[in-house]
Amino acid sequence: MEDGVTLDIGMTLDCADPAAQARFWKVALGYVDAPPPEGWGSWEAWYVDQGVPRDEWNDGAAICDPEGRHPAISLLKVPEPKRAKNRLHLDLKVSGGRRAEPAERTRRIEAKVAELVAAGATVHARYEVQGGVDHVVMLDPEGNEFCIV
Repeated sequence: MEDGVTLDIGMTLDCADPAAQARFWKVALGYVDAPPPEGWGSWEAWYVDQGVPRDEWNDGAAICDPEGRHPAISLLKVPEPKRAKNRLHLDLKVSGGRRAEPAERTRRIEAKVAELVAAGATVHARYEVQGGVDHVVMLDPEGNEFCIV
């Protein structure tokens, strides 16, 4: 990048209910609420300073990896519903890969699946390989696909 600026990557998830989606994805990813921009003590203070109308304060949410290793995620309220399969999805890699023993790989995947079903996700499809679970396709509370691998 020119002038010493570095590239940072964030992700945005369009959704109907940013607060609910943020709660789900914090569980799924081990993320936390993103802090307000530097110089503001709260998001509310930032909204006021930026002139954001009060009725728009819940039109978005932001979550981040507490260790700063993975991309931040913004959740943005949009009026249109999800209509088709995602062209990009997240893989939550919990199994240890195909080098892990099939029984252990399956145990790790199923534990994460159970955690996320309890948080509001649904199982869409299961795929097996080498005598165990290879990956599980899940849907978040608004129907966005992601995989547990």
